Amino acid sequence: MASFAADIRPLFRQTDIEAMAFAFDLGDYEAVKANATAIHARLADGSMPCDDEWPADNIALFEQWISGGFDP
Repeated sequence: MASFAADIRPLFRQTDIEAMAFAFDLGDYEAVKANATAIHARLADGSMPCDDEWPADNIALFEQWISGGFDP
């Protein structure tokens, strides 16, 4: 099972966190959990992060985290 601290948080680079600071904190569990559907949609369509798409494995891990109940 994927957890935010061990698996998801490390996927977000400092530049990603800074780029999204106007909306929410990608480094914060509660903020990412609350916005997980929107984040996933942007990851899946390749519009996030803005400088390069995530590999399919990372997107699958994010999906696993969501479907697994957002383990902290």
